[in-house]
Amino acid sequence: MMIPSMDSETLDIVVHLGSAWVAGSLIGLERSFHGRPAGFRTHALVCLASALLMVVTIYQNHWMTVMPLETIRTDPTRMTQGIMTGIGFLGAGVIFKEGLTVRGLTTAASIWITAAIGILFGIGFYFPALLASAATLGTLALFRWIEHKAPSQSYAHVALRYPAESAPSEASLREMLAGFGFSLANVSYRLSDAGTEFEYRMVVKTYRQENIERLAESLRRGNGLLEFRISPTGD
Repeated sequence: MMIPSMDSETLDIVVHLGSAWVAGSLIGLERSFHGRPAGFRTHALVCLASALLMVVTIYQNHWMTVMPLETIRTDPTRMTQGIMTGIGFLGAGVIFKEGLTVRGLTTAASIWITAAIGILFGIGFYFPALLASAATLGTLALFRWIEHKAPSQSYAHVALRYPAESAPSEASLREMLAGFGFSLANVSYRLSDAGTEFEYRMVVKTYRQENIERLAESLRRGNGLLEFRISPTGD
């Protein structure tokens, strides 16, 4: 089998696939750096595969043998729909529940937009593809810093277990948490171990992430507690 000469069409295909491969690799590199389950290789392959499938539809005259060619044509928009549907299953695979927290949503979104970028490179729509690549990298890297600096609400699931005879009232518990900058919601109660232990479970909200660390440090000292659990929520 002979390798085709590097004519203008062949070079165009190389540019389509190569640019998609580089863009996907850069996005995946950011994900790998932050230890995400789908990283460098996954994003590179997603972007490259999306571009490859679009190249197949654009250059169908190279492989379509039925004559006349005008009677049978693949629809690029249907190929796009198929790609994005398939990527939905891949994105779902990186979303997982860890305790009371759901993680992987940002990585799933990055896989989804990486596929879209690959489609743009595959059809040779370079300006929006480059713009989307830059915006994606900026969102994943720069927005992380902005998110960390900007004031925002932080939520956590808290469970506090006390001896039943010395468990504080809900009013005193609210007062204690308010002293650490928390507001309290969705309180539930549990009496266990034949009535010897009493447990509060609740969702708390604060505007400062460091308040969660301050609360944990205070609870570590005991204060009559048998056990406590704090599970910050996040994506």
